[in-house]
Amino acid sequence: MPNILDRCLDAAVLVVDAQQRLTAVTPGAAELLGLPGDILGQSSATLPAPLPAILHRTIRNNTGVVDRIILVRGDAGSLSLRVATAPMTQGGTALGAVVILNDLTPARHLEENLRRLDRLASIGTLSASMAHEVKNAMVAVKTFVDLLVKKNQDAPLADIVVREMRRIDSIVSQMLRFAGPAKPTFAALSLHQVLEDSLGLVQHHLEGRKIQLQRDFRAAPDLVHADLYQLQQAFLNLFFNALEAMGATGKLEVTTEQTPSEPDCDLKITIRDSGIGVAPENLQRLFDPFFTTKADGTGLGLPITRRIIEEHRGLISVASELNQGTVFTIRLPSSGRKP
Repeated sequence: MPNILDRCLDAAVLVVDAQQRLTAVTPGAAELLGLPGDILGQSSATLPAPLPAILHRTIRNNTGVVDRIILVRGDAGSLSLRVATAPMTQGGTALGAVVILNDLTPARHLEENLRRLDRLASIGTLSASMAHEVKNAMVAVKTFVDLLVKKNQDAPLADIVVREMRRIDSIVSQMLRFAGPAKPTFAALSLHQVLEDSLGLVQHHLEGRKIQLQRDFRAAPDLVHADLYQLQQAFLNLFFNALEAMGATGKLEVTTEQTPSEPDCDLKITIRDSGIGVAPENLQRLFDPFFTTKADGTGLGLPITRRIIEEHRGLISVASELNQGTVFTIRLPSSGRKP
């Protein structure tokens, strides 16, 4: 048991007696497992599965468990835990058992993020190669198609061909921006001015629609060290997504505030719409390249947005409920913290 404890000094610890009643629970264990304050004296059966069964076998067999990985499901989601147990005996009589828990969930998330980044790097390299080749081929194809359209302007497919050629060109251009965006040029900017300019660019899309636009800019000071055009592109992608989600009616809220408690990203921008929302099974995939729920979408707008925010040493997250709307939250460092 001393060797186990030496390896788990920062772990959560539980102790049960021979009847499997909880006799000691560290604050870390209570917080990790979401245990109530009056848990002492209660049966270990109140613990999340499979911990009760592991404790039972430890006491019954007088044999500990070392470095076993288990998945515990709770109200806040699933936890990946490393479990070590040791029996407590005196003169051959079982006195109980100690269980030590290490939360591996952050490490698991980090591993998943590393795998995602590796996939994105591969996709980026492939996308760049494909986009350049398609872009080069499109020059000749577009020239020939334009000549054909001029000679056949009254043909039923003429407008469709022109529109589809523009769409292909747009997709290829977005792929190039995602795979290898231009090197940003950073300068001190007013975050509120960038937001105002971006909202001005989507203003004409509100004409004829009953969409309420609400601004609440409270961040002061609002200076950021950023690339004007890239940051504006990120906001435009989010605004257009919100407008498409709402249709003819709705409410778009754009707010800013300072969050001194988060010094690395102390400016918070919230973009909230009252649109159709996102299905739970799609929420985790919104930032994946080429994933889209739109019939004519490319699935590159949000990945480009995420890349821009991350290049500005910021964070972006999303929350959504079907038929309740979607909230994008962006956190950026103030101008005092240069990328």
